[in-house]
Amino acid sequence: MTQSAADEYLIGVDIGGTKVAAGLVNGAGEIIHQTRTPMVANEAAAGLAAVIASIDSVRAAAKADAKVDVPVSGIGMCAPGPLDPRTGVVINPPNLPGWRNFPLAAEISKIYQLPVRLDNDGNAAALAEALWGAGRGYRNVFCATIGTGIGTGIVFDRHIYHGRTGAAAEGGHMTIDYRGPRCGCGKLGCIEVLASGPAIARRASEIIAAGRSSSILESAGGRLDRITSEMVGRASLGGDSLAKEVLQETALVLTAWLGNIVDLLEPDVMIIGGGVACMLQPFFDEIRSGLPKWCVNSRCQEIPLVAAHYGADAGIAGGAALCSAPSN
Repeated sequence: MTQSAADEYLIGVDIGGTKVAAGLVNGAGEIIHQTRTPMVANEAAAGLAAVIASIDSVRAAAKADAKVDVPVSGIGMCAPGPLDPRTGVVINPPNLPGWRNFPLAAEISKIYQLPVRLDNDGNAAALAEALWGAGRGYRNVFCATIGTGIGTGIVFDRHIYHGRTGAAAEGGHMTIDYRGPRCGCGKLGCIEVLASGPAIARRASEIIAAGRSSSILESAGGRLDRITSEMVGRASLGGDSLAKEVLQETALVLTAWLGNIVDLLEPDVMIIGGGVACMLQPFFDEIRSGLPKWCVNSRCQEIPLVAAHYGADAGIAGGAALCSAPSN
């Protein structure tokens, strides 16, 4: 498929462990309709049925909308990896245990008789931002989505960089501290285990357990195990010194990581999205100004560091973007 005109319509599908979000997206990246369906993660057939139900719901909404008079030209889906974007096979994602070597793209294409593309959620979000969002107008885009984990994507000239087998751009699992805590991937000191939402909550809990007082504990009902990164973010906005300290430390770790990204890729723009990125946005200038300490590139501060455009809808837009971009 070639680049869509603004009056062409695509369906983007964001598949997670608990829900399937789907939307009708025009060729300008605008989401016209969207829906959410519970996901059945531990059974292949039920999981496929949830994806079909979400697509059918969007198609029904489009059919009922008098303004939408152009047929859907493709379906793009993003899901957690590992997966193979070239064959459209979901390999063995931990949070979708029912799908093992599951030919998702082929199954959906057979049902709807439409071109279907599949990629991981980090790649898809990066492509949506590059085509239509905060990266529009830039040739080479690096995008990170920071939430429960850290997903990344690299887009060169409107093409996702997949690497040899499709497993490239796992930037969230770059080791920053080889003596650091063990990440869920098995490695030590990944940026994900140091700067994701759970990492922020863990750091706040550790400091409070060591004797520091904070309004965060009151928000958690006095329970250290109930502290979340969202509580830390709210406390920081309210002036809590411990919360600000935790977020500043997180920003410092991210600065070191992004310095590595610049030295490796030198992108035209760096885009940060996800729930954690929202609470870290007040630190973006601090991150940018700190880059020279962590980067050999003397022009690193010329690279814009910007917030993502799509927010919670990145998966829907990303799925649609897979159909809109030229094939690799």
